Amino acid sequence: MIKKKKDIKKIKNKTGGRKVKKRINKPVGDVLRLAVMAAFEENHTKLFNYRQISGRLGMETVEDRHLVADLLASLAKEGVLAEPEEGRYRYNVRSLSFEAIFDRRNNGRHFVNPVDGAAPVPVDEVNSGHALQGDKVLVQLLAKRCGQKERQGQVVEILERADSTFVGRLDLHDNFAFLNVESRDLGMDIFIPGDKVNNARNGDKVIVRINEWPESSRSPIGEVMVVLGEAGDNDVEMNAILAEYGLPYIYPEAVEKAAEALSGEITESELRVREDFRGMLTFTIDPADAKDFDDALSYRKLSSDTYEVGVHIADVSHFVTPGDIIDEEAYKRATSIYLVDRTVPMLPERLCNELCSLRPDEDKYAYSVVFKMNEEARVQDYRIVKSVIRSSRRFSYEEAQEVIETGRGECQEAILKLNDLAQKLRENRFSKGGIAFDREEVRFTLDEKGKPLGVYIKESKEANKLIEEFMLLANKTVASHIGNPGGNPAKAKTFVYRVHEQPEPGKLGDLSDFVSKFGLKLKTQGSNMEVGRSINRLLESIKGRPEENLVQTVAIRSMPKAYYSTENFGHYGLAFDYYTHFTSPIRRYPDLMVHRLLTRYMLEGGLSVSRNEYEGKCQHSSDMEQLAANAERSSIKYKQVEFMSEHLGKVFDGVVSGVTEWGLYVELSQSKCEGLVPIRMLDDDYYEYDEKGYCLIGRRTRRKYRLGDAITVRVAQANLERKQLDFDLA
Repeated sequence: MIKKKKDIKKIKNKTGGRKVKKRINKPVGDVLRLAVMAAFEENHTKLFNYRQISGRLGMETVEDRHLVADLLASLAKEGVLAEPEEGRYRYNVRSLSFEAIFDRRNNGRHFVNPVDGAAPVPVDEVNSGHALQGDKVLVQLLAKRCGQKERQGQVVEILERADSTFVGRLDLHDNFAFLNVESRDLGMDIFIPGDKVNNARNGDKVIVRINEWPESSRSPIGEVMVVLGEAGDNDVEMNAILAEYGLPYIYPEAVEKAAEALSGEITESELRVREDFRGMLTFTIDPADAKDFDDALSYRKLSSDTYEVGVHIADVSHFVTPGDIIDEEAYKRATSIYLVDRTVPMLPERLCNELCSLRPDEDKYAYSVVFKMNEEARVQDYRIVKSVIRSSRRFSYEEAQEVIETGRGECQEAILKLNDLAQKLRENRFSKGGIAFDREEVRFTLDEKGKPLGVYIKESKEANKLIEEFMLLANKTVASHIGNPGGNPAKAKTFVYRVHEQPEPGKLGDLSDFVSKFGLKLKTQGSNMEVGRSINRLLESIKGRPEENLVQTVAIRSMPKAYYSTENFGHYGLAFDYYTHFTSPIRRYPDLMVHRLLTRYMLEGGLSVSRNEYEGKCQHSSDMEQLAANAERSSIKYKQVEFMSEHLGKVFDGVVSGVTEWGLYVELSQSKCEGLVPIRMLDDDYYEYDEKGYCLIGRRTRRKYRLGDAITVRVAQANLERKQLDFDLA
């Protein structure tokens, strides 16, 4: 093992303290490489990011961390390290034969993801062995051929078939049918024998399971499992989107019955162990069409400059017992799903819209975080308690916003003071490096059949931010209470955190290069606070400019995804050292886990739960959250295509929102609908893709189409089955 101080000093002496980019020269590279490899070899099953490795080596300066980050990226490129998650690495112990999960692409350029976490390996269709998406396979590495950049793999055995179901439109013939698959995971149709059609009609949307794929057959063979209904029908199409991602579109009858049997009675025994807030001014603020009110605020003035603010969250854990039929279904779903025209709930309607919904003039059980705050919104004291509340008023965001703007209306004193405190909380968060991402959200005006009549952008105003800031404060407080008890994190018990790690230096560098094309600057080095403030200045400087949404999109893409974990890394985007999800147990399973852990640790004095068990639950919740987000985006895309199908041939102004080797993605300025200008339509020259420059460049004319360029397009095609818009240059 290399001695830290001596070796780090040696490295610094050799580099003169300078930041080293890309390749690390000998002998400095050898010393650092050995130290890094020793860290990974000693913990060969664990994942580390560059900050964790830097900490282990005692390299804490920004320059040192960049040095380590560059080396990790280099080692991953060499195949010495695996990078199973972006920016997180582990030791690569793969041999020439290895087990992997097959990732099928409809363009024939497939990949396998080794189960040991090593880098993906490309597999051509001819070497795929007819493996399907998600299959566990045994792969043999092939010899590297002349001109190849990397070695390819060949599937030699399918070890375990995934649940191979696909959604599409049925093309029915006399004695057989084909499924026109909508998924991008399969590049061919599925053959269905006549006796396996299950009474589906021509053109129906169906779910088909693949039963076999003979070696001599070009197409897999399957059978119709579920007939969703006639293609084009709104309900059918939304259910098809859910089925495509393996998400539920109906609620099990047995679970609904179990929920109907629950009682919402407020009992004397519960009142004895709960704090009673029923006499305090309490209200909810939610979207106008909301039915599940899972959070409420209470307010009272304690003195001329001191206030008590209660954040009250529906106590779902009172009704849902770990391991019962309702809990099992909620865990499987892990989250509610929000499509364009509907909510697919995590919990049965009896719970989310009745028993647990904090409806006005009804006594309800809650979990509460109660803050004592001064005029500057500083928390002087807090308590976390089980409670019973009674909301006296239900506000929509629009109604609360009117009170804020006019200074008049019901509960005006409470709303105006809470808004003032929320603005100070927000300012304080941003001053510490919290990032002010305010993304535009596309919404649709639909008729009674779900057909889109118009598109609009949802605005986030002060009333929205009022609720947001107090929910953030409650989440942060609960996480810190368990994760840093008495200021000593070493005494923390296993808990569920919402984690957002800081971006990789390379990602920030790419973002800086991108915004420089618009004459903008971004600080990529320094403390988290300094970089966060620089990002906020960037986002503020583009407000109202044509490239605002585009720069925000690229900035968000430069950030790692937030996820759930029992290991606390803090939340970079919010500038919180500790953060969790506590405030939405009706729609998120991790919040329900947090409520149960609070009860176990605070009220029952229970021992710490199994970290491994809860890490598995965190991973499942993160995975389901991603699937739900994908389905939501797919439903938005479908409605955008459906809306634009009424505008074929019309011309619109837009902005280049994506550049690829196959064409330009263009986002229309007014409706925010996105479509593709295929590269074949750029017929005035032969265009080549410049990845670093985010542009296509004409080989002869040197004309450039760049990310962020204003462009005028004509709607050429609207393919609802593929959820794809094609544009021509106007």
